[in-house]
Amino acid sequence: MCDQHIYRLFPALHGEGVIPLLPQLVERKVSSDQNILVTESETAEKTLSSVTCPGLFYSTPARDGVLSRIRIPGGIFSSQQANAIAEFADRFGGGYIHITNRANIQIRQVQGIKTDLTILQQAGLTGLREVDHIRNIMASPTAGIDPLELIDTRPLVRELDEYICTHPKLAGLSPKFSVAFDGGGVVSISEQLNDIVFTAVALNGDCEISAGIYFRLKLVAQECNIVIKPEECLPVVAALAQVYLDNVDSNSDRKPRLKHLLQNWGVPHYLEKAQCYLPFSCTKVSFKTTEVNIDTDPFHLDVHPQKQQGLSYIGAVLPLGRLDTQQLRSLANLANAFGSGTLRLTPWQNLLISDIPNQYLTHVQDEIECLGLHCSATHIHGAMVACTGNTGCASSATDTKGQALALAKHLEEHTVLDVPVKIHFTGCPKSCAHHGRSDITLLGEQIEMDAAVLEGYHIYVGYNEQPFGQELYKNVLWAELPTKILQLLQIYKIKRTANNELFGEFADKYPVTQLRKWIDTSDVC
Repeated sequence: MCDQHIYRLFPALHGEGVIPLLPQLVERKVSSDQNILVTESETAEKTLSSVTCPGLFYSTPARDGVLSRIRIPGGIFSSQQANAIAEFADRFGGGYIHITNRANIQIRQVQGIKTDLTILQQAGLTGLREVDHIRNIMASPTAGIDPLELIDTRPLVRELDEYICTHPKLAGLSPKFSVAFDGGGVVSISEQLNDIVFTAVALNGDCEISAGIYFRLKLVAQECNIVIKPEECLPVVAALAQVYLDNVDSNSDRKPRLKHLLQNWGVPHYLEKAQCYLPFSCTKVSFKTTEVNIDTDPFHLDVHPQKQQGLSYIGAVLPLGRLDTQQLRSLANLANAFGSGTLRLTPWQNLLISDIPNQYLTHVQDEIECLGLHCSATHIHGAMVACTGNTGCASSATDTKGQALALAKHLEEHTVLDVPVKIHFTGCPKSCAHHGRSDITLLGEQIEMDAAVLEGYHIYVGYNEQPFGQELYKNVLWAELPTKILQLLQIYKIKRTANNELFGEFADKYPVTQLRKWIDTSDVC
C-alpha cells in the first residue's frame, strides 16, 4: 500500500474528507495551556443513559470509583505513552491498570469530581472527545512482525484511527461499533467479535480477479463473499458507517448496534446501500478456502522469532490483565533498552515486547520474571480471564477476579499444566471479559443456602454447546470450586489420548455424566 495515497471519498461523507496518513503515528500537538479538564458539569451530556462503554471524557461510575478507558488502536503504544499512563494511574487512579479484551487500557478507582487529562493529551492518547466512545480498533498484536502474515495491518489501523479522530460526525455511531484487521498470520484475531472484520487472503488469480493480497469482509461474523483491496478498506468502513448514520437517530440515547440493522435488513440489502457511497464496485468471489479452527492464543506468549532476521518478541503473562504502575514502567524501560520502545497489548489481556535482538532474550525474560510476571503459555494465568466482578460491577454475582486469583494459586500449588487451559470467570451471562470459546467457563451465581446467600458458580466445559459449553455442574459453592477444577484437570491429564490434546477437545468427547463419574470417584485422582 502506497504511503502517500490519499483516499478520495465522496464529498458529502462525514464532512471534512480524509487526511492522508504518514507511515509513522501522527502526533496530536497541544500547547501547554490547552489542558483538558473533565468535570461532572462538562460531561453531563454524556451519561450512562447515552454511553454504554467507558471512556475518558465522561464519567462511568463503578463500585470502586470512576472507570476510565484509554483507546490503544491496534494495541500498540510507545514506552513514553506507557509512562504517561502510569503517571495518570498513580495521580488519579488506583495505581494499576487493566488490559481489556479489546487491547484497551482501563484505569479504575478514579476519584474526585474532576480529572486533568493533560498527561494523556500530551502523550497523544486522548483522541477526539466526540468519538471517544467508539470501540478500539482491533488488530493482531504481532502485526508487522509475524513471519507468516500476508500483510502488515498497522498502516490500516493508523489510517482508520486518524479518520475517526478527525470526523466528529461519527459520534452518531453506536458505542459498540467495532472494526478489526487480521493480516493472515499465526496470531489471528479474525474470530474475535467485531461488527466489521477484514481478514487477509492471498488469491492466485483463479477467482476472476487478479492475483494478490486482498481482505475478506465479514459483517457481524457473517461472510459477505466479498474481497477488498487494502486501499479500499477505509472507504468501505466509511460507507458502512454512513448507511448507519442515515438510518439511525444520532440524538437517541440508546442507539441500536450495527448487528441489529443487519438482522432487520439482511447483509445483502445493507451492502447494496453502502455501495451507493463507494466510487468502486465491491468484488464478489466464490473461491474455496479451508477454514481451520485453531486456538492460536498461546502463540502470542513466550519467545517467538520475528520475520525480521535476528529479532524476536516475548509475550508476557499478566495475571487477569492487571499491571501495577511500577511493572508498567519497568516493561517500558525494557522495551526502550532492548527493543524498539514499543509495547503491544493483546485481546487475551497479555503484553508483548517486540524487536529484541536474540542475544538479549534470556536477559529480558529474567527481568520479566523479576517483575513477578511469567512468559510461559502453559502457566495457569496465561489463559485465565475474569470480568471485573462484584467489587467493581453491580451486575456481577461473584468476586470473579479475587476468586480467579485464589483458584490460580490453588492450582499452581497442586498441579502443573503442559497444555494451555483457558479458564473463564464471568460474573453474569453477559460475558464481558471474554466472548470466544473457553475450555472451562465458570458462571457466577448467588446461591441461597440455610437462610444465607453464598457465592458460587455453574461449571461449563468444552466447545460444543453455546454459549459456554456443556453444563457440567450447577450451583457449586465457591468453597468447593477449587477442588472440583483440580480434579477435572487431573482427570484430563490422565485420560487424554494425546499429550497435545486440548482440554476442550477432551471434554467434548464424553457426556457430562461420564465426566461427573470420574470426578466423583476419588481413586481417579
